[in-house]
Formats: sequence, structure tokens, C-alpha cells
Amino acid sequence: MSIKYSTQTQEETEVLVEEAVSQKIVLFNDEVNTFDFVIDALVKVCGHEPIQAEQCTILVHFKGKCAVKEGDYDDLEPMCTALLDRGLTAEIQ
Repeated sequence: MSIKYSTQTQEETEVLVEEAVSQKIVLFNDEVNTFDFVIDALVKVCGHEPIQAEQCTILVHFKGKCAVKEGDYDDLEPMCTALLDRGLTAEIQ
């Protein structure tokens, strides 16, 4: 019985991939808005489920801020503006 070995040469090619830079809306704590108001805003503006909005609101309250939405700038900008229009403090980072 004989065993044959074959050698394959692979040509390495360099591929440049433009990595999409994901940004996020960061919501900051304030002493003005109620939990219910913030939860409602996150549900309506960011499309959160109520439990997700509640968890983000708790994080904002205790940690001072929370990333509430991630994505492309063009998608986030109108959401951030809508949060600001409601009197919340938010920015895109």
C-alpha cells in the first residue's frame, strides 16, 4: 500500500474590508423626567420593548448614563433629536 501526499499552494490575497463604525445614542440622567416618561420615550422613539426601556431607565438612573440604541448615524440622528425634543439629555457617540 502506498500513500500519496499532495502539496497545495495557496495564494494569499489581501482584502481590505471597510468596517462599519457603529455609533450609539447615550441617554444621560436628569432630575426632571420621571421613570414612566423616559420608558415611554424609549418605547416610542427607539422601538424598545417596555422591559428593555425599563432596564435602560434604571441603568441611567443609577449609573448616570446608558447606551440605548446602536447603529448608523443616519438612523440614530432622528431618534436622538426626538429624545432631545422630549426634554431628555442624549447624544450620539
